[in-house]
Amino acid sequence: MNMPRGSTVICSATSPIPSSPPRVAKNGRLRIFSGSSNVTLAEEVARYLGLQTGPMVRKKFADGELYVQIQESIRGCDVYLIQPVCRPVNDHLMELMIMIDACRRASARQITAVIPYYGYARADRKTAGRESITAKLVANVVTKAGADRVLAMDLHSAQIQGYFDIPLDHVFGAPVLLEYLDNKNFDDLVVVSPDVGGVVRARAFAKKLHDAPLAIIDKRRQAHNVAEVLNIIGDVRGKTAVIVDDIIDTGGTLTEGARLLRAQGAKAVYACATHAVFSPPATERLASGLFEEVIVTNTIPVPEHHRFDQLTVLSVANVIGETIWRIHEDSSVSSMFS
Repeated sequence: MNMPRGSTVICSATSPIPSSPPRVAKNGRLRIFSGSSNVTLAEEVARYLGLQTGPMVRKKFADGELYVQIQESIRGCDVYLIQPVCRPVNDHLMELMIMIDACRRASARQITAVIPYYGYARADRKTAGRESITAKLVANVVTKAGADRVLAMDLHSAQIQGYFDIPLDHVFGAPVLLEYLDNKNFDDLVVVSPDVGGVVRARAFAKKLHDAPLAIIDKRRQAHNVAEVLNIIGDVRGKTAVIVDDIIDTGGTLTEGARLLRAQGAKAVYACATHAVFSPPATERLASGLFEEVIVTNTIPVPEHHRFDQLTVLSVANVIGETIWRIHEDSSVSSMFS
């Protein structure tokens, strides 16, 4: 697949997720609203559903307080609020809470918080004394604000689903990423997990990519956002290595892993992840020449100053749109990924 680097690709997922919009909702009660964190993705999702994002006023007062007003009647409607909890995390999280509350007070029939990127997901357990399990706290806040259900993509850990006392549909960016990689027709591929915790994800990728072999990076985390790569478990010599992860934050683990993969004879290294957090100095690290390509999705918007020649951004709008449609029509979501 030839395309300019640093570009966004509208990439439909593999079957059974269709690439064209489904039929219009029978009862006309489906509504899509976007928070401020990723308006472009919300508009793509709405187009997939044959809709437009609903009119809404969003603003910040001089003292930093946020204001939201829904500008059409949503009484008795099924409302889907699309808001990844990305940078600035606290503002976007609070905005989501205000959107949920506004919809609840406007008598929406059902409110679904669509959270393509779930902020605070990495604080999912206590690793030291006197810490907060913030992933659970966020789940409590979303529920208490009035959400009836949640739609999230590629949660950092599966246990977060159990933090919610309301239904949660957990979907994946893998079909979009896999389709893109499969179209490259690699004949010497090895899928690499960036750590032991990511082995299940990497193994699933490898299986879908024609049972490609698997390698694991042995990593020790010294502190938050600080990791030391020690060794590669598996044979990568002469192969095209694809490192698969859910989040790229500072890029430290990926770049150290790529350096070690090349030192052990990998002929090319690709990085592949759903969520492009890209905290400094991620862009400089990823654009350093270690990677042939860095492939992410648009769950988080990637601003122009974070783009570089090796970056490709794939759209997950079809996956999210199809999931919303199936929730609205009371049909199976899990069958999309079976």
